[in-house]
Amino acid sequence: MRHSWRYLLFRNCSRSHHRVPNMSQVLLPSIPPRTHSFHNISSHSRFATPFNTRKELSMLNYTNTPISCYSFSSEAAVEQKDPDHVLVTVNDIFSRFNDSKDITRELELNDIVISHDMILKVLRNVESSPDVARRFFDWVLESNGEKLSSKSYNKMLCILGVNGLVEEFWSLVDVMKKKGYGIHGGVRDIVAVKFEKEGLQSDLERLKGVFASGSVDNSMEKVCARVCKIVRSNIWGEDVEQSLRDLNISFSNDLVKKVVENLGTEPAKALIFFRWVEECGLVKQDELTYNAMARVLGREDCIDRFWKVVDEMKSFGYEMETETYVKVLGRLSKRKMIEDAVQLYEFAMAGSNKPSASCCTFLLRKIAVSKPLDMRLFSRVVRIFKDSGNVLTNSTVDAVLKSLTSVGRLGECNKVLRVLEDGGFIADGNLQSKITFRLASSGKKDETAEFMDNLEASNTDIDHKVWASLIEGCCAAGDLETATAHFQTMVEKEGVSHAGYAFEWLVNSYCIRKRAKDAYKLLHKYVSENELRPWHSTYKELIRKLLAQGGFEDALNILGLMKDHGFPPSVDPFIGYVSKSGSSDDAFAFLKSMTTKRFPSMSVVFRVFEALLKAGRQSEAQDLLSKCPGYVRNNADVLNLFCSMKSVQVVAAPPVVA
Repeated sequence: MRHSWRYLLFRNCSRSHHRVPNMSQVLLPSIPPRTHSFHNISSHSRFATPFNTRKELSMLNYTNTPISCYSFSSEAAVEQKDPDHVLVTVNDIFSRFNDSKDITRELELNDIVISHDMILKVLRNVESSPDVARRFFDWVLESNGEKLSSKSYNKMLCILGVNGLVEEFWSLVDVMKKKGYGIHGGVRDIVAVKFEKEGLQSDLERLKGVFASGSVDNSMEKVCARVCKIVRSNIWGEDVEQSLRDLNISFSNDLVKKVVENLGTEPAKALIFFRWVEECGLVKQDELTYNAMARVLGREDCIDRFWKVVDEMKSFGYEMETETYVKVLGRLSKRKMIEDAVQLYEFAMAGSNKPSASCCTFLLRKIAVSKPLDMRLFSRVVRIFKDSGNVLTNSTVDAVLKSLTSVGRLGECNKVLRVLEDGGFIADGNLQSKITFRLASSGKKDETAEFMDNLEASNTDIDHKVWASLIEGCCAAGDLETATAHFQTMVEKEGVSHAGYAFEWLVNSYCIRKRAKDAYKLLHKYVSENELRPWHSTYKELIRKLLAQGGFEDALNILGLMKDHGFPPSVDPFIGYVSKSGSSDDAFAFLKSMTTKRFPSMSVVFRVFEALLKAGRQSEAQDLLSKCPGYVRNNADVLNLFCSMKSVQVVAAPPVVA
């Protein structure tokens, strides 16, 4: 049956893993090779003599990425070229050399290859250096002319216009007319401003006239619109094919690319058109057109056709463009087609334009939150990443663990970590601490114990911060007994030199749960038996909580421990306590605990009396005064304080009614 492939396009077919046969075996002979350089079209051009190159194409990072993780820049363990450095190198080569052989040699020495994206990036980078831009553009035109799109021509046209190279500008416009390329509106506006500023009125009017007529009668935009209208309006058949032939137009790769993109909402018709133009020998599909077709087919309802085109593209040695990978991966991820997304990632990693490490992170996170958790796909992504010479980082693993936590799968943490470790990952102390805290704070005792056992089994010296995070996590989960047991283990294995942080967490957690007396017992035990030196803040907080929870005697004992460790006594909590609810005996006991060789300083004694009297507790103040040594009872400041308080009370007393 003639053109039987058309009918097969609408059938769902399984993806073939066999190499697609060379198109020359099944298609009509292609048209003769086109002339690349526009020197042969326009004698007015003054561009430098172009030359050939044997390099294959490669893409630099795609900067217009809507999803940041998709940008292509390898963070591999092996050395990768920085895109900005590549642009600087290209600029330098075309600035210093004129001879094509010299340029070729320098490009090869620097391992620089050319792609459609790179052409646009280089032109943007050298737009203020028109000589370099002309030399570069002319070289690409001759050696890889099929990679120059309408966008590339317009960029070069803009460079010529804004730099005042009017003759070259119109020469390139003539070349673009013959290729069916129109002038973009943005280019027109920029160049028009330059022409007007330079007083080039005739050129300005000519530019406006050319643009008003569509740049050329058969501008690509107009031709594309006519082709798309024919394809959309009818079911594909002989009538459609004849209508396309009757247009009497020359099909270029740029035109095919544009038509395919414009037919994106009707992927089946786009694919039929794509096949038909090559079968009829109207065009030889290239990397740009294959990528355009792949972008159109990269959707849920066309996934089998997508893989067929991608495999075919690979068999011809074409690379997948960054834009293609980004768009298709975004769609697959949105539709939760994770297995196809992983397959696409593997395809891209096998090419020269490898996705960045952040893309690996993105996929691992997607797998982590998918239902069910597919460890086969997870392992596959890790293997692909590792086999490409990359090294997993803490940030990647941390992001994956956050994703697991977000869907309540932190219990799978150890399983995931084993796969990551098989991929060469080694967690540092900070990440180990994060993992330990997450597991412990979520109350997953078994998983926490397994993680700690794995750390010890790996002959890793467990950092004191990991122990602290373990205890902190148990405290956060409210499991004080387990936290205490872990603290004991930490002291046995690590000693007490770095135990201050963990112990403060432990003490505060006991206090928060109104168990300040138990916290004091722990403190007394570790200070006396293990020579633990708690932080000053730990002492102060424990005193405050003990006084609030009926532990006055224990709080007094802490004052002695603070003195032994060289910390100043915490006076304010005691003064506040005795002034509000303490007895005179409590106040006297506090003053005695502050005694070294003699009663505490008069400033402390004065503050205690002042607090009692201000609180209206004159009786307790008088009792305390009677218990103090004579030099305190006879102190002028103390006596004046008592007298002043009595005077205030007399003044404030209500008048006696007669």
